[in-house]
Amino acid sequence: MPFTLLLGGARSGKSAMAERFAIESGDSVTFIATGEPLDDEMAARIARHRDDRPAAWRTIEAPLDLLTAVRSTSPGDFLVVDCLTLWVSNLLEKGKAATEIGVAAKDVVGELSRRQGVVVSNEVGLGIVPANELARAFRDVLGAVNTIFAGSAERAVLMVAGRALDLGSAGSVMRQD
Repeated sequence: MPFTLLLGGARSGKSAMAERFAIESGDSVTFIATGEPLDDEMAARIARHRDDRPAAWRTIEAPLDLLTAVRSTSPGDFLVVDCLTLWVSNLLEKGKAATEIGVAAKDVVGELSRRQGVVVSNEVGLGIVPANELARAFRDVLGAVNTIFAGSAERAVLMVAGRALDLGSAGSVMRQD
């Protein structure tokens, strides 16, 4: 059973829904975290999320090399990847080009398409056009990455104010290559 893509804005309920899917799977769970504790607030947020997860879940920290993290998991595990937003941000911060990030996304999707799990990402294309070049580049790259993942996900779900809106299956997605 391929993965589900969970999209939404900040504090929309994405992570809670991802954890619910993982618990309901009944399988062993591996949580792949992409966030880095670069300041005190983020360190506290990461610690809070870690403390909230079931103790039996394995956690892999993968701020940059998501493919290796996915490959290192047991094939029968339910994977939670949280989140593509921070992964893309981390890669851009390290100087990766949009094309490199797109190739990396396709590689990760290829690996995830043979596994069961959920991938979390922010939907950043619903707001105003960002005022600066870096913010526009981030929005564009994340939008392209989300499209790559949606193209192979068994289903995509948009979270809004804690409510889940089913966006359909992979066959209903226009691919962006």
